[in-house]
Amino acid sequence: MVENIDLSVVDWSRAQFALTAIYHWIFVPLTLGLAFIVAIMETIYVRTGSEEWKRITKFWMTLFGINFAIGVATGIILEFEFGTNWSNYSWFVGDIFGAPLAIEGIMAFFMESTFIAIMFFGWNKVSKKFHLTASWLTAIGANLSALWILVANAWMQYPAGMVFNPETARNEMVDFWAVLFSPVAINKFMHTITSGYVLASIFVLGVSAWYLLKGREILMAKRSIIVAGVFGLISSLFLHLLVMVPLIKLLKSNQ
Repeated sequence: MVENIDLSVVDWSRAQFALTAIYHWIFVPLTLGLAFIVAIMETIYVRTGSEEWKRITKFWMTLFGINFAIGVATGIILEFEFGTNWSNYSWFVGDIFGAPLAIEGIMAFFMESTFIAIMFFGWNKVSKKFHLTASWLTAIGANLSALWILVANAWMQYPAGMVFNPETARNEMVDFWAVLFSPVAINKFMHTITSGYVLASIFVLGVSAWYLLKGREILMAKRSIIVAGVFGLISSLFLHLLVMVPLIKLLKSNQ
């Protein structure tokens, strides 16, 4: 009877965590790429001084903000669930697993949360260049968040830079750089952000194509397609290299 109750708790914990992670991941990849697309559009606005580019930037920034807010809401819940659902695991590997998550919160999340306020509420309150800097720092902060979260995720699958301490019955970190630069962490990060860039490009292209089909906001749609098309093409080529280079090395090693 006791075993059935324990199993039920584990199942519910897994289901809750999985559901939160699924909803979180629906929004995160789009955030990673759309932040940079918005920053690029604002860069064009600052360099050209065109009010049309400012309007285009604000339009995509609104969609980015909606996506960002939902991603943050689900992400915060997800991190709390490490303690509520998996408290024993968090205690057992907290010295290692908690480090990248703490860095993500203190450095990356605070960074993007601070400068996103300037992005949305700083128009006509700060200089154009400072506002542009805030947009770029928001994009960089979002991608740094992905880095540290994926480092934590990669460590669970490839536990590097640690030793087991029998006195405390816990895993302890001995090499931070081994955790950060493990091959699994680097591969995860590069594939994740590049895929997010491609997804954001497809999103902008799709919305812009809808406007063209409806005969609305033609200029905005065409200019958005140019930016998203170039950004997506470069991202796709880089993603192709990430997939092909290891595959070629694997084929050569098997010959």
